[in-house]
Amino acid sequence: MTPGRRTWPIVTTSPGAPSEAPGSPAQWHRVLTLLADVSLFIGTRSVWTQAASHNLVLAGIISVCYASILVSGVLALTVRRTRSLVRLDAVVLVTAIVLAACNWTLNHAGGDEAALTAQAARELLAGHQVYDQPWPWLFQGKGVAVTPTMDGGYDFTYGYPPLAPLLTLPFLWLGHGGAPATAAATVALVAGAVTLWRMLPVPWRPAATMACLGFSFLPSYARQGYPAIIAMVLLIPVVVRWPHIGAGGRLGRTGIARAVCLGAACAAQQLPWFVMPFLLAGLYAVRRGELGSRAAAHVLLRFLGTAFAAWLVIDAYLLVREPGPWLAGIALPLTQGAVLHGQGLVDVSLYFTHGSDRLDWYGHASMLLAAALLALFTLFVRRLGPAATVLPWCAFYLATRSQDGYYLMMTPLWLAAAVTAPLPEFARAWQPRPRWLTGPNRRRTLACAAALLLLPPLVSATLAATGGPPLRMDVAATRGPAPRSVSTLTLRVRNTGSDPLTPHYMLTRGQGMSRYWSLARGPATLAPHTSATVTLRAPAGTFAVPAAKNTRIRLRAFTGDPQTLSTRDVTPAQLAPEQ
Repeated sequence: MTPGRRTWPIVTTSPGAPSEAPGSPAQWHRVLTLLADVSLFIGTRSVWTQAASHNLVLAGIISVCYASILVSGVLALTVRRTRSLVRLDAVVLVTAIVLAACNWTLNHAGGDEAALTAQAARELLAGHQVYDQPWPWLFQGKGVAVTPTMDGGYDFTYGYPPLAPLLTLPFLWLGHGGAPATAAATVALVAGAVTLWRMLPVPWRPAATMACLGFSFLPSYARQGYPAIIAMVLLIPVVVRWPHIGAGGRLGRTGIARAVCLGAACAAQQLPWFVMPFLLAGLYAVRRGELGSRAAAHVLLRFLGTAFAAWLVIDAYLLVREPGPWLAGIALPLTQGAVLHGQGLVDVSLYFTHGSDRLDWYGHASMLLAAALLALFTLFVRRLGPAATVLPWCAFYLATRSQDGYYLMMTPLWLAAAVTAPLPEFARAWQPRPRWLTGPNRRRTLACAAALLLLPPLVSATLAATGGPPLRMDVAATRGPAPRSVSTLTLRVRNTGSDPLTPHYMLTRGQGMSRYWSLARGPATLAPHTSATVTLRAPAGTFAVPAAKNTRIRLRAFTGDPQTLSTRDVTPAQLAPEQ
């Protein structure tokens, strides 16, 4: 026996020796409470700094919240009874709510989502048309971001289902701008945090505070007035213990209430449309494993019918009053043709290469991946069941609009499913197994089937990412009133593709898009394999050329039909105006 350093176990493991005294909370519960408490520090200093300069009352309240965070941190590690720790969890939740309210009080103007939602509520109250009505004045001189489209325009219309404006109506007294919409979204988020906190098992409640109000990111989306926050909150009662819906063949009051929440979520924003098929497929598989095919189908149809009825009631007024604009409006995010944006695969064409003449294939890849993931979820529901609230968002990674908000705003649903819909809930779920998927090589056959399902989206994504820019652009001349101010830009442009293209140009710095430059001289459409000289006028009168020589400036040209992007890197020296 070789002598060595003697080590001692951190946790007593001898039989019959409990690691905690009877009635005391589990250590992991303490850690969750502490993490929820720590998450409230994030972003709080900036809010206090802002309040100390503009509103001393709020600064004082935030200072009290700091004291609450510190005391809660001490108590989380020292209280002896589970009941005391549960009460402390409630204190942390209340502290988070107070901080969210203080933050909204100081930052409630909102962004483009809030401006459009609040204006839709005002138009609804006045009895005017809500959908297919552009409101460009909402974005003029107010620092509100706009959404450029591939065809050279901007989206100034409301493009979401009507529940968010309906919920904004009671807050219109707050004034003009987007404040009413940000108030509605923030109140909804707080209600969602409390709901999730109450519905989760007691030791897991601190995680609800973290996911909904901690880390600052979801409250910031609420302060921007995103209707997706309202949709997420409505999905919380649906997702918590969702495999139990219709157990025993009866929906009951709880199942009906959940169906109503699902329909209301679909009437608030389009993201629930993508998670709903996964929940329905998983629900059918679980109930069929319990009840058989016919009874499971009856449960599913009753649940889906109730959800559809709730959605129809909410949309009924606008559906009857303006059916055409209503349909175009709620489908707008799928049809508007907005320019590329996000943190997904589209960045290959947007930042790492000089564009692509096959941007449409990003959209094809996204839809194909969504269908493939749903098929895989159905085939392997016993393994993938708990991931029903995560899988749908994977498809957005391949989309032309793949911003991280699509994932972040739904993360409380991930938590709800992880805690209340674990793998054992799906142990007896029905999985379709046709003859060609069974046999002695069943595992290999299933692996091949999965690969075949994923192949089309991967091929589509590869086609999109490997496309080349159809336009070749060179800066010919620049003019401006000052050495670092450009008012007009002259380009030599060549269409190397086989389709006539109508390009729309912009200059960008860093990430994100800017306003289009208007065409002052030259042809709007370039025939295949032809060249032209075009002169562009700056959107705000002038474009300020950065002084730093290493600043990355990109000249971009978008076309709407077909959807293409061509990019040319230019230096500040190339943009120096001719004197």
